Amino acid sequence: MRTMAAADRTVARTTRDGGLWTAVLALGALGGAALQLLLPSAIGRAIDGLVSGNASHDRWTFVAAGVVAGIAACEVLTAWATGVTGAESAARLRRVLLDRVLGAGPAITRRHPEGDLATRTGLNAEELGQAPAALVTAAALLIPTVGGLVALAFIDLWLLGALVAGLVVITFVLRGFLRATTVHAAGYQRTQSDIAGRLTDALAGIRTIAAAGTADLEARRILTPLPTLREHGLRLWRANARAGVQAGLAVPLLEVVVLTVGGWRLVSGGLTLGALYAAARYAVLGAGLSGALGQVGQLARSRAAAARVNEVLSEPVTAYGNRTLPDDRPGTLEFRDVTVGTPDGEGLRGVDFVVPGGAATAVVGRSGAGKSLLAALAGRLLDPDEGTVLLDGVPLPELSRAELRAAVGYAFERPVLLGETVTDAVALGLSRGGLAGAHEERVLSAVSAARADTFLERLPSGYDTALEDAPMSGGESQRMGIARALAQGERLLVLDDATSSLDTVTEREIGAALTGAADGRTRLLVAHRITTAAEADHVLWLDGGRVRAQGPHDELWQAHPGYRAVFAEDAPPDQPACLREEDGLDGEASVHERPAEGDG
Repeated sequence: MRTMAAADRTVARTTRDGGLWTAVLALGALGGAALQLLLPSAIGRAIDGLVSGNASHDRWTFVAAGVVAGIAACEVLTAWATGVTGAESAARLRRVLLDRVLGAGPAITRRHPEGDLATRTGLNAEELGQAPAALVTAAALLIPTVGGLVALAFIDLWLLGALVAGLVVITFVLRGFLRATTVHAAGYQRTQSDIAGRLTDALAGIRTIAAAGTADLEARRILTPLPTLREHGLRLWRANARAGVQAGLAVPLLEVVVLTVGGWRLVSGGLTLGALYAAARYAVLGAGLSGALGQVGQLARSRAAAARVNEVLSEPVTAYGNRTLPDDRPGTLEFRDVTVGTPDGEGLRGVDFVVPGGAATAVVGRSGAGKSLLAALAGRLLDPDEGTVLLDGVPLPELSRAELRAAVGYAFERPVLLGETVTDAVALGLSRGGLAGAHEERVLSAVSAARADTFLERLPSGYDTALEDAPMSGGESQRMGIARALAQGERLLVLDDATSSLDTVTEREIGAALTGAADGRTRLLVAHRITTAAEADHVLWLDGGRVRAQGPHDELWQAHPGYRAVFAEDAPPDQPACLREEDGLDGEASVHERPAEGDG
């Protein structure tokens, strides 16, 4: 009940925020309804004048013709404004939803899958955008109904009583239809999201599906909810058909009753012929409330969509402070009793450690140990449930957005490259007004350090090549991601398994270049390969969401068989454990990058 009350407020707010076009729609719909209310009286007076031989019937005939022309003009205006209002409202809702999704950050995908978010910002926003037209049109239908009641009250109270009785029946039909349609529409929309989520997952792994030859199996998995979708659709149709039949029976019966009572009053001398015609027309107008079925059905779908939109809008937007970082202790990263949970019950618990400024710390652990969660927390892609993460002594939530994002650079296992050109992809976030001077030099230096210049220079337009014209392997994309991190992060570089697709030689070249190009910046490295851990200044060993041990790699290797097993579990059996390298993936779905195929 509380959810639908909130949904009704969202529908009302969407209508109120419609602006000019909603006002134009109201003008057309309400104006047309008012003119329809005048038409029976004008025609009735013309008939009475014609029957009595009064010359005034000519004047009323012209008035009636003018009213008809006005009704036609209002219908054209209403139809035009309805389309524009729906498009404008949907566009505005999508902008609001997109701002909320991006403002909430990666944490929102832990509660709403990507396919579900796409459905809410697409189809559900479209349904909610139709609410202003549905409400205005439904409200316009009330004018003839109320006007018909008032007019019949002046013509004859017996006729008024007959119309009121019929309207009570029609009102109950519409109310039941609204409730049933809202429930079934909500189920339909949820199932649509389920199918979209399954399709998104399949697209993320489409190469695997093709290689395994399981396209038919995957298609069946995606369409598993289809019978549920069909059932909700059938229930919507049945509800609409049932209400249509009920209203369809009520309206003719109402008209028959009004005409019967009117005929009796005409015979008894209580009505004139013109008054009887006007009464019949007003009865038809009053019963026109039954024509609101279409608007009520749309309103029910809008209410269901509003409930789903509200769930996204209730997601908290990441709030930033206004503090800046001190000049001393550049890049010192500290976790104080940090705890964060995940939907599957995993997470980090009571994590404490300090990474000195300028040092390189490798984070190692088996799949599910929490390495990617820790990396996300380090640059505030997620906030902990408990505890504090600090950079140079300042809690991350107290930093301004600009200060935090300039201080931390991220490189991911499967980077998503954004922008118009390859240069834009590396410079993302550096400058909104284009690259110049220091920024351009920074980008070129970062590309060289990441060994990305070797293939970028071979592109048709070099660094100005459009991304869509620059297909890259997984390793090349990772080098671009590392370049982006180097160009952005001024104090802290977080590399979340960012070299997993590189060959050993290239990885070592980038590792050496990274050490030189870091310019004293702190590095947090989610590591799977033993060489990465061995070359780091410090190793943080995670096990079951806790820090099992920390220290130099050599000391952990000698003291903890379990630490050695982290690197040995997937290595070839004919290779000594100390020389084996782990090239596999973490197994944790990264909370800040959508999993994708294409390791290269």
